[in-house]
Amino acid sequence: MDIYEKIYSLSNTYEKRLKERVDARVLEMDNDDYSHHILYQVLGVSPKEGHDIDVYQNKGRFLYKYAGSFLEEAAFMCMKERFPDASKTRIDNTLGSRPRKFEIDSLVESHAFEIKWRDATTDGDHITKEHTRIRVIHAAGYIPVRVMFYYPNRDQAKKIQIALESLYRSLGGQYYYGNNAWAFIKDYTGVDLLDIIERIAKEKTKNGV
Repeated sequence: MDIYEKIYSLSNTYEKRLKERVDARVLEMDNDDYSHHILYQVLGVSPKEGHDIDVYQNKGRFLYKYAGSFLEEAAFMCMKERFPDASKTRIDNTLGSRPRKFEIDSLVESHAFEIKWRDATTDGDHITKEHTRIRVIHAAGYIPVRVMFYYPNRDQAKKIQIALESLYRSLGGQYYYGNNAWAFIKDYTGVDLLDIIERIAKEKTKNGV
């Protein structure tokens, strides 16, 4: 099985998981308390539209989660294709007590990769944790590398990413996002992940998925 077939198979797995999770949640919602919909009506939203919004809000949460997990795992598969010894690992937090360990999404020799489909967070605790994680990885003797395929749209989230990129650079690390992230994966692994994703999307769209 070549890398295209492996990633296509992975997409089918995530598609199945997403459908099962969404179907189960929608079924659960049949028994939910919808008394809050009166507030929607006060704001001019009809009962049907309010219900649809609730349903799609839940669907959206699962879609974002599974889309991101799929892309991050697909990128790791590309690394494994070129570097069979690439591995996910956890290292001790030597600069604090919480969390006890930090995860490295892909460790290739001295390079510790964080693979993100996107990061739009503005949560202070998450930001502090991320800065600590990078410093811990650097202190452990690894080169921190961030590969993020989609840059956030909001100004505040962009400012956080700019600060994060500066930290990576200051510690001798690397930071790739957007087109540069796709190009990096292609150059580093020899696998054109973006082309594979586009081919799978086209194939599934053609088949009415």
